[in-house]
Amino acid sequence: MDDAARGNARAQTPSEARVRLGVRLALVLGACALAGIVAERLLADLILSAPVRGLVSAVLASLGVGTAAFRLVVTPMARSREELTEAYHEALASALEDQLTGLGNHRAFQEELERQVEAAQRYEVPLSLVLIDLDEFKAVNDRAGHAAGDRTLARFGRLVSTAVRRPDRPFRVGGDEFAILLPHTDAEGARIVARRLLATALAPPLRDADGPNDPISFSAGIAELPGTADSRAQLYSQADAALYAAKRVGRTEVVVFDPAQEPAMQPSGAGAALAEVIARGQLRPAYQPIVELRTRLVLGMEGLIRPVEPAPFTDPGTLFAAAEASGHLVALDLSCVETIVAGATGLDPDLFLSVNLSPATVEAPEFGAAALLSILARHGFPPDRLVIELTERQPISDPARVRAKLQACRAAGIRFAADDVGAGNAGLRLLSELAFDMVKVDLSLVQRSASSESSSAVVESVVSFAARTGAVVIGEGIEHPEQVDQLTGLGVRLGQGFLLGRPAPLPGPVATRPGPMATTRRPIPASETVGSGMAAWRQSIGLPVS
Repeated sequence: MDDAARGNARAQTPSEARVRLGVRLALVLGACALAGIVAERLLADLILSAPVRGLVSAVLASLGVGTAAFRLVVTPMARSREELTEAYHEALASALEDQLTGLGNHRAFQEELERQVEAAQRYEVPLSLVLIDLDEFKAVNDRAGHAAGDRTLARFGRLVSTAVRRPDRPFRVGGDEFAILLPHTDAEGARIVARRLLATALAPPLRDADGPNDPISFSAGIAELPGTADSRAQLYSQADAALYAAKRVGRTEVVVFDPAQEPAMQPSGAGAALAEVIARGQLRPAYQPIVELRTRLVLGMEGLIRPVEPAPFTDPGTLFAAAEASGHLVALDLSCVETIVAGATGLDPDLFLSVNLSPATVEAPEFGAAALLSILARHGFPPDRLVIELTERQPISDPARVRAKLQACRAAGIRFAADDVGAGNAGLRLLSELAFDMVKVDLSLVQRSASSESSSAVVESVVSFAARTGAVVIGEGIEHPEQVDQLTGLGVRLGQGFLLGRPAPLPGPVATRPGPMATTRRPIPASETVGSGMAAWRQSIGLPVS
């Protein structure tokens, strides 16, 4: 292009350039259309032939069917897989979450503890574990009911979530037990976090969405890896020992594990403390009424135990846990029976008295009908008014021996109850191996029976089983009137719980202290009892014979 042509091109206006581009596109499209016409003319005979036309149709149909199949089958399958994966992850998250507090549960804690310990050892960084136990939480349940206890646990869960740092992992690992894993943190740093949490719990806002707030006191034990521990098991045991030391010296305490004081921190010293509790009588009885649900008549009392100062145990849970760990469970159980029976001398003579024993105690050589009868004789308490509740803290290793001992006690007039039936596998093994006069339905089933069909079905099956064996069914943990209605509708005749009466000392005959919804029953003279054995016993406590 010469200089004049270049000058003309540069002189074109923008509108002229767009016109030229449109002309070029029109020429290209025209050429394509012409080529299509030529191709149609040249290939008309081939395209219109039947075999090729059928082949083309088949190809097009296959493409259509494949597209439809993809849309109808593959796409929904992919969507279903995504939904299934999402549901799986939701279920997994739910399985690792404590529903009450929103924190990780015991399973999540165990998995995260293993992962954190492995990471700390691999990268040689510190890891601290804080174990927390709420102080006197049992007293909260006894004073205000399990619903109030649940609110306290939920509120403490929220406090923990907001007080810890972003990398820290809090968990609820038991009833009133919590744990916090603090990666890249030594014991002193963990102590600062725990003290800050304690200060926050002791000075809560006056009210929140759930109502007024009470201070929450707790004890905490801390251990560090690799500072004093070198394994997952050692880290946990050291934190647990420090927690034990914190509870032993009092409440509202945070203790860091100290190897120099390890013997004093270990629960091995619990044996001497328990011996002192038993020898000095640092136990007091409390009694909760057992009521006939339809008439609200008080038929009996369950005797409970509370440690008292200066006992180093703040609640029955820690008391019995220390007894099991130190091998003093039998001595403690028998001491509790003696304390409860001694305190029941003012009990209405027409009411029965139930006390708790562990199957391990019943299996022990020092336990037998003679031991029980000796306790009853010392306090003038009739054997036919005593009911022994067997709890399943440990499995029964020799059912035949236990069965023989129970039969000897029953021959003397003592009756037996299976306690906490329906709490997972607890109690179910007892029912399958031994014969009982009473079956106590676990409070978790009772409290869910009004809203859960599965819980109601379990209660109904227990009632059916008891009916076949002639046992009396008792619902535990009743706190609301609708639970009474639900249980009576399922065939449960007796019950106990805060709605019917709270645990309390016996200042005099129980006839003067019925539960808030309970009344005393008319004593049934011995001359009115009919039959023998179980039938007579059922009538003696005010229940129908059939």
